[in-house]
Amino acid sequence: MNAEDIFRRIVFALETARIPYMLTGSFASAYHGTTRATQDIDLIIAPTTDQLQDFVRLLPSTEYHVDLEAAREALRRQSQFNVIDFATGWKIDLIIRKSRPFSIAEFERRVRGSFQGLPLYVASAEDMVVAKLEWAKLGNSQRQLEDVAHILMIQTNLNRGYIERWVEDLKLESQWKSACSIAKSTHDD
Repeated sequence: MNAEDIFRRIVFALETARIPYMLTGSFASAYHGTTRATQDIDLIIAPTTDQLQDFVRLLPSTEYHVDLEAAREALRRQSQFNVIDFATGWKIDLIIRKSRPFSIAEFERRVRGSFQGLPLYVASAEDMVVAKLEWAKLGNSQRQLEDVAHILMIQTNLNRGYIERWVEDLKLESQWKSACSIAKSTHDD
């Protein structure tokens, strides 16, 4: 079993439960930039309580570890819960969409993409830039800034006005400047 199989089964369960979702994190960054090794899948979801319960029921306890109460608590707190695929050890982080303006805009702008032939929703390149800048700020992470730099180098038609609006609103100027500098120095090499 490989990443494609895991994506296929999790996306099938989300779509069967009618839960709106989008791929984010390292896989979405790789979709818009360059690939890097990871053993987890990050998905932002916007379920109702009933949809969330249906989703958990679709994941057999012989194949996955998922805690319904943890999922319900994550929904209440707008946080996250995990699903572990027993066959591979892969972890799927299911992040409840927050109700703040950026999270709403990011989710509304998701795009229909394809991962190894599997159609699924992915965060837009611009929103991945902003999200990665925010993660860089929260975790003081150079890796996140490098991911942003790769997206900036590969995606030549980014809506920079949109990005800069959120950079200012979320106070990410320092991270944005660093990521742009990394992109420029890497490009010049």
